[in-house]
Amino acid sequence: MSVQVRARTAGRLAATATSALLALPLLVACSGDEGGAEADGKTPEEVLAEASTLLSETSGVDLTLSTDALPQGVSGITRAVGTVTDAPAFEGSITVVFAGQTVDVPVIAVDDTVYAQLPFTPGYDKVDPKEYGAPDPSGLVGEDGFAGLLGLTESPEEGESVRGGADNSEVLTTYTGTVPGEAMEAIIPSSSGESFDVEWQVTDEGELRTATLTGVFYPRAEEMTYTVEFADYGTEQEIAAP
Repeated sequence: MSVQVRARTAGRLAATATSALLALPLLVACSGDEGGAEADGKTPEEVLAEASTLLSETSGVDLTLSTDALPQGVSGITRAVGTVTDAPAFEGSITVVFAGQTVDVPVIAVDDTVYAQLPFTPGYDKVDPKEYGAPDPSGLVGEDGFAGLLGLTESPEEGESVRGGADNSEVLTTYTGTVPGEAMEAIIPSSSGESFDVEWQVTDEGELRTATLTGVFYPRAEEMTYTVEFADYGTEQEIAAP
């Protein structure tokens, strides 16, 4: 091999090595996009504890709870949509199946009292939501609600990180585990399973974005799944009794 050829080969090798070195920061930056407890040194327990604190301390959050279907013959809640504040208070609507009928009920909950605008009645009336298989929605976020469930998660394990949120602009990391059955009664009062499988999706900023809950929510019924979405942390809304 001539001196000139060897020089060209050495030059190409040097250029390749230089390109690889220059690419390292880019690769490191991309790997950081994966997020999760492993990336920042936090254990799953620490991540869920932080998510619990942020949820319990926010001034308000928009919440959507839903299920595809209730077990056959069950009366209960299929959907709840509204704003929960730190008063605590709630304003929104709850969809329930009761006596074979599906009804959307506007609901306001404040000062430990739940008001509902029942079908075919004018205005709001005080109700006991447990009669319809629903919780007091003003307590869904606090220590007796999802903030408490996060802290009660047993044997949490970190899973995959995925893109989500508005315009897929957030990195969401999944954490799975179980929670005791009695703790789930604050979410669905009729919950009767001994334990429930939970899947939490948490943002890199520590906000709980989605909760997936699976277990026996109604006596003598099969397992089912509720999905709960949380958005717009820091919402401020004055909610008063009707």
